[in-house]
Amino acid sequence: MSQFFSIHPQNPQDRLIKQAVDVIRNGGIIAYPTDSAYALGCHIGDKAALERMKIIRQLGPKHRFTLVCCDVAEAAIYTQIDNRAYRLLKHCTPGPYTFLLGATREVPRRLVNAKRKVVGIRIPDNPIALALLHELGEPIMSTTLTLPGEDLPMIEPEDMLDALDHQVDLVIDGGNCGVEPTTVVDLTAGEPVVIREGKGDTLAL
Repeated sequence: MSQFFSIHPQNPQDRLIKQAVDVIRNGGIIAYPTDSAYALGCHIGDKAALERMKIIRQLGPKHRFTLVCCDVAEAAIYTQIDNRAYRLLKHCTPGPYTFLLGATREVPRRLVNAKRKVVGIRIPDNPIALALLHELGEPIMSTTLTLPGEDLPMIEPEDMLDALDHQVDLVIDGGNCGVEPTTVVDLTAGEPVVIREGKGDTLAL
């Protein structure tokens, strides 16, 4: 049976954050809020949890998971960030953007696009997500919580618990965070290229 935590959206309770991070460290999958939609997340190095998330969402082998990081310094461990990209990330994050960057050797090979050696990173502007990341000390491997056959992400934590009981280990109720996806920006060629327009303001790029 999945656990269910109600965490304050602006002042996350330390006790519950620590318990949620223990779930991640012990191989669990969590449903948690971000600044654009709810997401599924697990430990970056946990292959079994990754496969479970693929089953939940019925994802193929080419699906790109995102590394959700606490700040630009952490993102720089896992991605190749030059001066221009660094300035852009500092300007736009935390915020509802996914940036595609060249992956470093710290990223597990199964998460990297085989041909381009690229990975997506996120630094969300959400107090619960940031509290989880700071407590964990590592990125959370994530994908938007959109169930098979649905066009939009799930928005009600109680519905997530009903639909995913026994499939995820924890559902965090952090309030409504919307359904609009992130703006995806490719930074691998130097100039930012918007791959998908979403919640993040493209005029800020």
